[in-house]
Amino acid sequence: MSKIKPAPLPPHTVIGGYRVVRRLASGGFGVVYLALDAEGKQVAIKEYLPSSLVARAPGECLPQVPPEKLSLYRLGLKSFFEEGRSLAQIAHPAVVSVLNFFRENETVYMVMNYLEGATLQDFIVTARDLKQAKIFRESTIRSLFDEVLRGLRVVHQHKMLHLDIKPANIFITDDDRAVLIDFGAAREVLSKEGNFIRPMYTPGFAAPEMYRRDSGMGPWTDIYAIGACIYACMHGYPPPEAPQRAEKDRLTQALAKLRGVYSDSLIEVVEWCMTLDPGSRPQSVFALQKELGREGERRYTKLSVSEKMRLQLDSILSDPKKSLASSARDAAKPR
Repeated sequence: MSKIKPAPLPPHTVIGGYRVVRRLASGGFGVVYLALDAEGKQVAIKEYLPSSLVARAPGECLPQVPPEKLSLYRLGLKSFFEEGRSLAQIAHPAVVSVLNFFRENETVYMVMNYLEGATLQDFIVTARDLKQAKIFRESTIRSLFDEVLRGLRVVHQHKMLHLDIKPANIFITDDDRAVLIDFGAAREVLSKEGNFIRPMYTPGFAAPEMYRRDSGMGPWTDIYAIGACIYACMHGYPPPEAPQRAEKDRLTQALAKLRGVYSDSLIEVVEWCMTLDPGSRPQSVFALQKELGREGERRYTKLSVSEKMRLQLDSILSDPKKSLASSARDAAKPR
């Protein structure tokens, strides 16, 4: 039986001078609310509320933490608070703006600008459902991630890592800005220090070193996730998970199917970012920006029908549910 998630704060609750309007979203580590400040301006407030460590009944404000989980809860709380303090020092249009952060109800709240729009994940799902060869145009992908990388570079310059970059955490505002949201420092601390049965990562977007307790993380860890996000924009689905790739790596095979649809250089950038060995990836955002923004003629490799057939047959071996007939039809389609 699954554990009941802690209840969100009731509407009209006042915290730190802000009045809660409603819950916007909730995850394993917190709840995000739409709230109003003293002047009636809309803000988003994120509450530290790890569902694996606390309980809260409907209508209550104080989270209930079992004594045996208190030290771990406080460790994540400290990380969440420090993340809010660090983010408050960053002013960049591609990074979520933290306006305030405070302690109340024996937890911490982070006040941010309220953004209107949709996540990159929403756009990917919508575009994927159109069933076209290209999920997004290459120029769109390059422009989008140029903007994201500008923000991420500033984050790294402030000695911070995002640690949870994925399409659901890249927000596209109604005025066409790409904004990095929902940083994962507290989640990462709890993942490393807690004895949880399942890793608390989004499959496909977490670098392999995030699954190991003794490995060092750095800008290259976020860069792996950037490569995975570009892959999702090209393919329509997340890439294979890092632990699966360590056993049998099918990334190159999956990317090969996109040759002729996207340029060789963009495919090579994704492969570079998603190299399993952290030391073989771009070591800085600047290095990745330089390669992604490289001008010049884009090369496209046209696959022959026999090459497409071979890729489809390889796909059958990894996915026996797919029939040979349907694979052959797919292989014969012109790109």
